Amino acid sequence: MNLYVNFASYLGVALLLVLIGTIIFIVSTPKLKEFSLIAEKNVTAALSLGGKIVGLAIVLGAAAEYSVSLLDMAIWGGVGILSQIIVFFLAELITIRYSIHKAIEEDNRAVGICVFSLSLSIGWIVAKCLSY
Repeated sequence: MNLYVNFASYLGVALLLVLIGTIIFIVSTPKLKEFSLIAEKNVTAALSLGGKIVGLAIVLGAAAEYSVSLLDMAIWGGVGILSQIIVFFLAELITIRYSIHKAIEEDNRAVGICVFSLSLSIGWIVAKCLSY
């Protein structure tokens, strides 16, 4: 029975962190209305938000695998969320020639693929750094 309780506990915490992470991503970029843009069939907005969620899921999978407790998993999940937010803002600063926000609103799919790839890459790197 303990196995099932552990599974349900880790799954519940992971799903809660995905929800919290998604909300934090949305709140931290108030100028970018990703859900509204997705409703308008903006593929770039879907790539941007989807990449953040998948990157976070990669981190949470590693956190669940390598953690010693639910609290440990939650802490490292929080680190993953913050890492992705920081990298998104750094990418916005680094790309001074154009605005990522504006490119997403304009449905610039090349930028969407780059943001998606960046989110997956950061998720992968943070996940690999969790193996202690």
